[in-house]
Amino acid sequence: MRGEPSCPKCGGRVRAPGLFSDAWQCDAHGTVHPLQPVIPPSVEALEVVVHRTKVPVWMPWPLPVGWLFTGVASAGDDRSGGRATAVACTGPGPLGGMGELILVAEELGVGLGARYAGIDGPDPGPYMDVEKPPQAKVLAAGRPTPLWHVSGAPDDRAVFAGEALGMWLWAVVWPEQSGLLMYDELVLTDLRDAGAEVELVPCGALSPRLLET
Repeated sequence: MRGEPSCPKCGGRVRAPGLFSDAWQCDAHGTVHPLQPVIPPSVEALEVVVHRTKVPVWMPWPLPVGWLFTGVASAGDDRSGGRATAVACTGPGPLGGMGELILVAEELGVGLGARYAGIDGPDPGPYMDVEKPPQAKVLAAGRPTPLWHVSGAPDDRAVFAGEALGMWLWAVVWPEQSGLLMYDELVLTDLRDAGAEVELVPCGALSPRLLET
């Protein structure tokens, strides 16, 4: 586990602002909002992200039966605040075995969701057929929110995306058949609004999915 910021789009090294640039730079992607080091899941780790972010921190709440919070990541620095968040949850899949879900909220162009989705980013728009009815719906911060299937992702995962609170909302589910989870109209809470309830979140071991590059 690296203890330094990385590129949200590719996981590569980034250069901190300095004499020649006032922004973080990736050799491959230019100016980026740096992905902060991922730390083991805890209520404290969640609160740090919640307090500094400028975008939602989505979590299914209440969590599905048997599911645990298994990590959080954010892109952005202390100056700009969090411009993307990713929350991982793990639990029994709808068809047996273990399922994993990463929910990403991000501003346009950050590219973190596309990285977890395994597609060329930074945004899901080109991979969504919004002329067709949405394939899934969630209730995000009390609002019915349509999600469309995102094409082009690797076969081992199901990817959905839409818009909530003016930001991209991505749902990436492993294995692919656990995507059935998204047809149950999950209720998503923005943890910025959860208050003391955040302290009740059950924590599991860190999801390796958050560390994938």
